[in-house]
Amino acid sequence: MSCDLTKPDKMPRFRHRCGAFTLIELLVVIAIIAILAAMLLPALTKAKQKAQGIYCMNNHRQLALAWRMYTEDNNDLLVFASEDMDDYAATAPYTWVTGTLDYNPANRSNWDPNENIKKSPLWKYCGENLAIWRCPSDYSTVTVSGVRLPRVRSMSMNVYLGGWGGTDGNWGAPIGNQRIFRKFSDITAPTPSQMFVFLDMREDSIDMGNLCVNMSGWPDNPAAYVFWDLPGMYHNGACGFSFADGHSEIKKWRDRRTTPPLAANGFVNDIFASPNNPDVAWMQERATRPK
Repeated sequence: MSCDLTKPDKMPRFRHRCGAFTLIELLVVIAIIAILAAMLLPALTKAKQKAQGIYCMNNHRQLALAWRMYTEDNNDLLVFASEDMDDYAATAPYTWVTGTLDYNPANRSNWDPNENIKKSPLWKYCGENLAIWRCPSDYSTVTVSGVRLPRVRSMSMNVYLGGWGGTDGNWGAPIGNQRIFRKFSDITAPTPSQMFVFLDMREDSIDMGNLCVNMSGWPDNPAAYVFWDLPGMYHNGACGFSFADGHSEIKKWRDRRTTPPLAANGFVNDIFASPNNPDVAWMQERATRPK
């Protein structure tokens, strides 16, 4: 029945609402929407992180394939993980990427792909695709002349694959006691399916093009485990990896010491003892072996 207030002689005996909500009803609706949002947002966030993880694994796979194609075109030789700073001119052209990342806008390596990435020996093998050099969950930037620019890279290479210009960098133990692989055919232990090539690195730990797994304590002295670099954790506490056989995967970290909070626009302490950390053991198994 309609409600026409202009005809008082035909007004019904009982009052009826004329399409309006009371304040209480509006508050109830708002509360229900808030509850539904609180229930759905975590699920949407996890779905987004999962999608970014899949995207990241695809990036890793493409980089690993580029790395492998380079070896096939160059007599089985591997690119260097980092250049030898004592012989830069001779080793830089054969290094997967040169330059050091930080947050200095004057350092073009941070934001200009022409500075290092497009000079990489892998550049033509990865389809000249700049996107695969950066994890989609890495939002780090550098402000240059008032403009925020994304940093160009979040991928690093296992240092034991090629080392510093083919050497252990004269670091001494424990690096000097470990094998530096120079040819793909030398990768037998770990096997290609077990040897990681690239990984995501945290924006506050990445610098040169390599990540060095400290092998102290391997294989049976976990009390001696140490970090020298920290891996990424962008995928809900997990990190993207690619392996020498071409496959990629996401590794979920188990120990909180592996994932300290990010240090925004700076560097986290990434050199520290981490005894009995199962994440260190996992990386050691997939990094190298003693000479």
